[in-house]
Amino acid sequence: QVQLVESGGGLVQPGASLRLSCAASGGSLSASSMAWFRQVPGKERDFVAAVEHTTERRYYADSVKGRFSISRDNAKNTLYLQMDSLKPEDTAVYICAAEASVWGSALYKASYYNTWGQGTQVTVSS
Repeated sequence: QVQLVESGGGLVQPGASLRLSCAASGGSLSASSMAWFRQVPGKERDFVAAVEHTTERRYYADSVKGRFSISRDNAKNTLYLQMDSLKPEDTAVYICAAEASVWGSALYKASYYNTWGQGTQVTVSS
């Protein structure tokens, strides 16, 4: 079974950049759609970005379009999230997810993913 481990979070000032990584073991990421979600205490996981299996089409939440970029390196079996122009409202635990059989609008929904990492904290504060 695929296991996912995120890294790259931290405390940054508004306007800064971070790159999150999600390393997979036990299986190939190239066979799955991959996504980033984020969660703050007491709230549900919110969709951030996804890359669709086979088509490699990218999807983004409106709140991060133009600032975040999702990518993956199949040779390294790693998913990335480049986050630029960070805002305080981006503060959350960022969690990566994988699922082989999810496409289109389903990519936005946490309930369609069966494999999750443990998350990495991103804090944006001056």
